[in-house]
Amino acid sequence: MAKDTDVRIDGTREEDRATERVLDYYAAFNRGDWAAMLALLDDAVVHDLNQGPRETGRDAFDAFLQRMARCYREQLRDIVVMVSPDGRRAAAEYVVHGEYLADDEGLPRAHGQRYVLPGGAFFELGPAGIARVSNYYNLQDWLEQVGA
Repeated sequence: MAKDTDVRIDGTREEDRATERVLDYYAAFNRGDWAAMLALLDDAVVHDLNQGPRETGRDAFDAFLQRMARCYREQLRDIVVMVSPDGRRAAAEYVVHGEYLADDEGLPRAHGQRYVLPGGAFFELGPAGIARVSNYYNLQDWLEQVGA
């Protein structure tokens, strides 16, 4: 009979693998290693942009990363990842430390403004990789920090 203090391992460790996958995703982001990020994604990944459209597919995600690299320099810190026991869903909370480098469409003019902004994301994970990434942050807070 198992006691409350006994640790049981189910042999699949789906939760641990999902946590590692999300942490690998953010480690690649912080390195600016877009190829490594893309390799973690399902071919048909769904990307929900904060206060923006839903984009589908690895090519669309690559275009997003190229825009990010052109317009922003960001590092995510204080990353906390929470995962469902079956490893199919995850959530992450983090703090973005960034610099606005070049004008992004529909946003204020860029001139190197720095910002610190809490953010979060929700993930769906499948056997072929990360199937959905939904990003959230307070756009109004960001706009105030960049002087809009």
